[in-house]
Amino acid sequence: MTKTLVAQPLTADGFRAFGDVLEATGEPDKIINRGLCGRYHDRARLDFGPDGRAGISVFHGQTVSWPIEVALVERHPDGSQAFVSMSGHPFLVVAAPDENGTPGAPQAFVAAMGQGINFHRGTWHGVLTPLHEPGLFAVVDRIGDSPNLQEHWFDAPYIVQPGQECVSAGLT
Repeated sequence: MTKTLVAQPLTADGFRAFGDVLEATGEPDKIINRGLCGRYHDRARLDFGPDGRAGISVFHGQTVSWPIEVALVERHPDGSQAFVSMSGHPFLVVAAPDENGTPGAPQAFVAAMGQGINFHRGTWHGVLTPLHEPGLFAVVDRIGDSPNLQEHWFDAPYIVQPGQECVSAGLT
């Protein structure tokens, strides 16, 4: 039997338990480049563990259409993982709290143009889910030799629908 999730627009407050929202909001922390650029400084808590290093990869994900099935979540126990859309299109973000080593009830968000996300180390999350072509993402995560992936398949998949706020904001 499937369960339904309603996706909400991604906000820093709503996503705080799972990671960081990468966006240029408020006043810049610094003005640089002869006054031509605002720097929004240190927006994510990157964590690559004692035996890892930061790496930037490019992912090309297949796009999906609503409703979206979420049957699998994963986590990376040794490092954080950041996703930044290279096309600027909205994408689905699913995250779940940890409940004694397994994921609890997931939550669904839609990242808007100009937003990226950083999952904190050990956060259960859905797979890359672009909503529009070309599905290209810059991903900053841990590079190292130790295993850094755990997967969990739900007994019954979740079906994600966009909430009215997402529809009204054009995030579908």
